[in-house]
Amino acid sequence: MTENIMQARCGLMSVHGRASGKPQSLGINYISTLTATLALQGVIAASIGQLRGAQISNINVSMASSALMSMGQYIAGATTSDAPEKLFPDLIGSEIHPPFKSKDGIVFELETLNAEIWKKFWTEAGVSLPLVSNGWKSFWQRYAKAVSPLPEELSRTLSNLSYQQISQICVRTGMAICPVRSIDDRADDIDSRHVWHQGPWEFLFHSRFDSAFSNRATNHLPLSGLTIIESCRRIQGPLAGHLLSLLGANVIRIEPPGGDPLRGMPPIANGCSARFDALNHLKDVREIDIKSTSGQKEIKELIRHADVFLHNWMPGKAVLLNLDYDDLASINPSLIYAYAGGWSTDSAEHVSSNTMPGTDFMAQAYSGIAHKIAKASGSQGGSLFTVLDVLGGVIAAQGVCIALLNRCINNVGAKVTSSLMSAATLLCVEDFQNLYEQPNVKSSKKSIINAVFPTKHEKIAIECHSLDAARKLAVILNITTDPGTIDFHQQLSNLFLAKTAQEWVEFFEQEDIPSGVVIEDLSKLQTIPYLQRDLCSGSYTKINSPWSFQ
Repeated sequence: MTENIMQARCGLMSVHGRASGKPQSLGINYISTLTATLALQGVIAASIGQLRGAQISNINVSMASSALMSMGQYIAGATTSDAPEKLFPDLIGSEIHPPFKSKDGIVFELETLNAEIWKKFWTEAGVSLPLVSNGWKSFWQRYAKAVSPLPEELSRTLSNLSYQQISQICVRTGMAICPVRSIDDRADDIDSRHVWHQGPWEFLFHSRFDSAFSNRATNHLPLSGLTIIESCRRIQGPLAGHLLSLLGANVIRIEPPGGDPLRGMPPIANGCSARFDALNHLKDVREIDIKSTSGQKEIKELIRHADVFLHNWMPGKAVLLNLDYDDLASINPSLIYAYAGGWSTDSAEHVSSNTMPGTDFMAQAYSGIAHKIAKASGSQGGSLFTVLDVLGGVIAAQGVCIALLNRCINNVGAKVTSSLMSAATLLCVEDFQNLYEQPNVKSSKKSIINAVFPTKHEKIAIECHSLDAARKLAVILNITTDPGTIDFHQQLSNLFLAKTAQEWVEFFEQEDIPSGVVIEDLSKLQTIPYLQRDLCSGSYTKINSPWSFQ
């Protein structure tokens, strides 16, 4: 099963394609990277479990389970029993969506999490208030829906201004701006080579604590009996906590008094946002005002008996709250302190990118990922699917497991830092290797055929990596035109209309040609036999653990 065919069969191709109006590949080895990362995490977690007395000798993880895990919130939104979302590429696609393009041809992302800043920016740019309001609703929900159709006037307004003029408005109003940079641009940054060599995490190990670590596993899951305190918002951090809970840990989630506001985001299932619940339903919740002295004292008391503290606060916030690594390690020397950031540090300084919000789409633009996806998709920017939030959450959880394994062996606490930027570097590791170590070596060739075609019923994705595979396809379909030409592609398009996508897939399976039915309606995933073990029906469809331990 190839990367692109798996993206088609599990629905990721359609989630990415919502913004453009057609299912299409991300153009990066996303599911493959997720699967490899989750497989390694499973091995590390199993080792922790064995040291803690769990009888584990076998771990299984699949590309399908990894892909579904990455789309948990989208699947939740599409499968709620009350008012499920119907977000198909052919129905909602819009060319007017982030990123934007200036008069002088610079493609860039804008970012704010504040409606008032959005209003100030567009008002100063000359857009009417009703359009500003409509645009905000769509812009704010792009993290949840992977689509952001904006009023055309917004894009037109910025296309009449130079990048410098737009940047000046951003400075005056508080809007963040970042050009969509290439991998080459990222490789020239002063910290880029260090991040690439270091890997996705930075570890700072505490001095050895006196008593040997002897916490035993309480069931068959490797992290059972361990306690994790999580203070995170949005996707990256909560996903990391969710994965650790799937490994058996007891995760205590800290929310502000009154609960996390995202609990009320539609669609609702059993009184809670289905998307929110998809990442948090296994956690215990404690409402604490972390800004208050009493709240900080309460957290420190929880930390005294915890194994891990995980947060994704803004850079420098932990120091202001007296809840940074040094504060908590002095209370519990065996603690694993984990920071899941947007950039490379939780300090307020260090790299220039830290002046921007550490959000998925800004990190895509800054890191070169957006440019890489744009080249593959034929668009001007990256994906509105939260590419880096998801992978960032996975590597944050993986870093925690590495630190816990080291603690089991060496009785050493640690601080582990990961980021959206380090996740982006992981996705582009081959690009950086070519730039830094093999500058004269060409990147691996693209597939000869990698496309989506309409059929008599549904769409089919097909891929031929080599010219020989493409010629084989031509032979079995009785096409005499050379593969790779426009005529060949057109003949394929005409032929595929004669049968349904499922009929073509069954035919190609016999001929060993990679293909798959493109899943556009995510609610149909639970009806596909080979995916049913990974899904759990209810008020919405939940994703089961990507790991199975035996």
